[in-house]
Amino acid sequence: MSSHNDKYFTKLLIGFAAIIAGILVTYYAIFEVAHDSDWYVLAIISAVLLCGGIFFCLSAFVHKVKADFSRRQKTRDQQKTSSTSDY
Repeated sequence: MSSHNDKYFTKLLIGFAAIIAGILVTYYAIFEVAHDSDWYVLAIISAVLLCGGIFFCLSAFVHKVKADFSRRQKTRDQQKTSSTSDY
């Protein structure tokens, strides 16, 4: 596997984990925390986790595109060398 493919998988897992954690913190704040307590701290944590998760998922998408481009370029280079060596 290429390094971009490794980065894609790792960042995608981190992104999904952060999004799931952000949603869980939101539900915890809604259902378990008293309304007169410091709920805004949990709201900030949830927002940071959700934004971080989206960032990592988008970064994973970029690495996936880079991996596909480099794989396609490698295939083209192999086809060029095989077609030039035939002559």
